[in-house]
Amino acid sequence: MSPVLAGVLQLTALIAALALAYRPLGDYMAAVYSSSKHLRVEKVIYRCIGANPDAEMRWPAYLRGVLAFSVAGVLFLFLLQRVQGILPLSFGFASISPDQAFNTAASFVANTNWQSYSGEQAMGHVVQTAGLAVQNFVSAATGIAVAVAIALVRGFAHGIHGRQAGGPTGNLGNFWADLVRGTVRILLPVSVIGALVLVACGAIQNFSGIHEVGRLVNEHGMGGTQQTGGGAYASQEVIKELGTNGGGVANANSSHPFENPNAFTNLFEIFLILVIPFSLTRTFGKLVGTVRQGYAILATMGVIWLGFVCLMMWTEFAHGGTALQAAGAAMEGKETRFGVGASAIFSVSTTLTSTGAVDSFHSSFTAFGGGIDLLGMMLGEIAPGGVGSGLYGMLVMAIIAVFIAGLMVGRTPEYLGKKIGTREIKLAACYILITPTLVLGFSAASMVLPDALGSMLNTKALGAGPHGFSEVLYAFTSGANNNGSAFAGLNADTPWYNTTIGLAILLGRFLPMVFVLALAGSLADQKPIPETAGTLRTEKPLFTGLLVGTILIVTGLTYFPALALGPLAEGLS
Repeated sequence: MSPVLAGVLQLTALIAALALAYRPLGDYMAAVYSSSKHLRVEKVIYRCIGANPDAEMRWPAYLRGVLAFSVAGVLFLFLLQRVQGILPLSFGFASISPDQAFNTAASFVANTNWQSYSGEQAMGHVVQTAGLAVQNFVSAATGIAVAVAIALVRGFAHGIHGRQAGGPTGNLGNFWADLVRGTVRILLPVSVIGALVLVACGAIQNFSGIHEVGRLVNEHGMGGTQQTGGGAYASQEVIKELGTNGGGVANANSSHPFENPNAFTNLFEIFLILVIPFSLTRTFGKLVGTVRQGYAILATMGVIWLGFVCLMMWTEFAHGGTALQAAGAAMEGKETRFGVGASAIFSVSTTLTSTGAVDSFHSSFTAFGGGIDLLGMMLGEIAPGGVGSGLYGMLVMAIIAVFIAGLMVGRTPEYLGKKIGTREIKLAACYILITPTLVLGFSAASMVLPDALGSMLNTKALGAGPHGFSEVLYAFTSGANNNGSAFAGLNADTPWYNTTIGLAILLGRFLPMVFVLALAGSLADQKPIPETAGTLRTEKPLFTGLLVGTILIVTGLTYFPALALGPLAEGLS
């Protein structure tokens, strides 16, 4: 079978699996977040944390809950890493340095999982399971809750259903209830099933120590031992993909056979990355009372994702050069067990979501292939994006698209029965300006400050050339957009990069949440507007096309100069 045909068949199987899961999972998540009942185990959790799950919250209270929970998570994970040297099952690993501990704590709490360390050579079992794996669950549940997949959706839904409830209330639900439900009813059950599938297919799941597995001897008879350790690979692998987290136990991430044993598990892990973000569009449609609105958002996400996959496959299969043509594709850095097609699908899926897991090294992709990955993150990771963050990012872009349409026809824009006025547009504009400011600002500083520039010049990549610049641009794009993947050539384990990427991660995660929750509160306060003949039909293909164009144009105008200095310059040279 040709590599191209194999890639097409894998893509077809993946789309079919996502289509089968779309409706049942989307309906189930809508039922979870609209239910008024609490499970017994949830009631125990509420009593332990002292929360009243039935208390309605306006957006400032909802935001305070998100920030308080996240600050506690950062502090706990930071301290856990700093005392690792005295913890059981640490296998002699030293405590993590302060700057790296801060970077890792910020990264995992913010659903980014940027790792400037070698996982199996730095973290013991307690930190991996009690610290990192726990954050993989709760950071993902926070993203869904903030709906901001769910809170923003409720902002629209109050306008639609508020007529039966006596009018808008401005309430967005209860953060603690949303957090617990997302973890207990969605992420945990699916993760248990997914972990069993991975173990059955060969992934490792144990608390074994470090073992000698062989000796390395040179021609002079000298050498050392080769060692490897066990770990809870399968359980962390499933939630890092399902929760669009991305940080693995092993430094090689999802190209490591302990995490990703064969071609089936590779495709299964891509499915886990995409299934919740895509299915949340169905949840959105159910909660706002019209599934066609969900289909319009799904179509937008699907068109961008499929377009990027096709471009990546074309780039990696058709790259010129005698050696590359003889191999059938650009094979450097690709996972030979899965093929170039599978690596292309995984790469696009992980950068168009906020996952960051990799089964190949993005720095080894062709120049244009690396540019596609960069552009995917620069879109705001909304096609389909991370769990929760992808949907609320897409809804913000929908508001911008509606506003543009309103300007073109001279009509006050509205979306799902809500007026899009000055306040809403200002909040949406602030949302879309945050990450470009962080990415371009920190990248520019890294190109002129001596310590940061020295790290780039010493990279194993192409030094100070376009590829070196792409390394720096990719690092801050990945951090600010809460992706977590890396080009893998930049030495980011320095005080400068650990600190600045950590700050970009935190600001890129929580500042957008502030504006999204404020936007949700503004929408929830509004009275619904009846639909008229002049209302823009946002469930039609015309709006889908407008939304896709808006996303690409806004991103292109923002990032094109930076892309021209990096991957485009390298690809055209």
